[in-house]
Amino acid sequence: MSGVTIDGIDHVQVAAPAGCEGAARAFFRDLLGLEEIEKPPVLAGRGGCWFRVGAQQLHVGVADPFTPALKAHPAFRLATLEQLQQLAAHLAEAGVGVAWADEQEIPGVSRFFAGDPWGNRLEFLA
Repeated sequence: MSGVTIDGIDHVQVAAPAGCEGAARAFFRDLLGLEEIEKPPVLAGRGGCWFRVGAQQLHVGVADPFTPALKAHPAFRLATLEQLQQLAAHLAEAGVGVAWADEQEIPGVSRFFAGDPWGNRLEFLA
C-alpha cells in the first residue's frame, strides 16, 4: 500500500465477563499500578474499563459469552530486570501465579507469564 504507514499500536483489548469492572480495577489499577482512564460516555454503557500503559492503552472489554485467551496475550515491558523480579514477587504475594519462561527462548530477555482475574494470559518482560 503505497503512502500508508502504520506507526504504532494505540491499544490492546483483553476480554472479560460481564460485571468485570471491580476485578479489573483491583488487578490492573490497584495491583499493577496502571492509571485508569475514562471511557467515552457512548462506550461506558458497554461495561469494562480502560487503563494507560505508557503511550498505549489496555482496554478490558466485556465478552458474552466469555472465554479466556490462553495463548494470545499482551506483553508488558519493564525497564529493568530488577523491576521485573519485584513485580513477579508482588504478584506472587498477592496470590497470582507466576511462571518464568526459559531465558534461552529469547536471548537477552527475561520474562514471565501470569493470568488476569479471568484467566487471560499476560506476559511481563525486561
